[in-house]
Amino acid sequence: MEPQILVAALVTLVFAGAARLLRGVTTSGAVAGAAVCFTLYACCGAGAFAVLVSVFVLTWGATRLGYRQKQRLGVAERLSGRKASQVFANLAVSGACAAIYFYTHRTGFLVGAVAAMAEAAADTVSSEIGQARSRAALLITTWEKVPVGTDGGISWQGTIAGVAASLFISVVCRGVGLLPWRLSLIAGIAGITGMLADSCLGALFERRQKLNNDLVNLLGTAIAAGAAILVGR
Repeated sequence: MEPQILVAALVTLVFAGAARLLRGVTTSGAVAGAAVCFTLYACCGAGAFAVLVSVFVLTWGATRLGYRQKQRLGVAERLSGRKASQVFANLAVSGACAAIYFYTHRTGFLVGAVAAMAEAAADTVSSEIGQARSRAALLITTWEKVPVGTDGGISWQGTIAGVAASLFISVVCRGVGLLPWRLSLIAGIAGITGMLADSCLGALFERRQKLNNDLVNLLGTAIAAGAAILVGR
């Protein structure tokens, strides 16, 4: 077994176990997260793992911020953590991009992997902060006032937090030497683009029950990755 594969396996076991103990994920979510974690580390190295850990820390913290307020609104995540479908919806695209990068050595796919993770962080942080700190939201497609937690509803607090989260992932990406500054920023901006696209999809399709939340999240990360691949290749 190659050293990087062995290290990836060991790191994955520790990370998945820690995420489960912190109740960031359910048991099924830990298994799903382990699959993505292993792929990212084995295909892109320790830098990609550092970005993944940053995404987990941001989303875990944002989910728990203002939890009682979210319970009152009926939008709080379960304290047992995110299940496998939610984990895959947020991370499957980044894992796929990492695998393609490993086999093709095309930098655009590495940028796409980071952008997908940046979008996952931005979308979760924007939603969680918006629900915890906002009293009202605006529907992104019509700008009408809607209750906090409405699919496609955005707030200035949540949006700013989401933008900050995506750009933070860019900084981590550059800090660990995964990508140069230009490509790191492209990934961060693509993450913000995906976050806004996610809100549009929520307003147009999820709100009308034509798509569920997992599919909307998956499409949001795919849009972010696609934009990054096109610009960052």
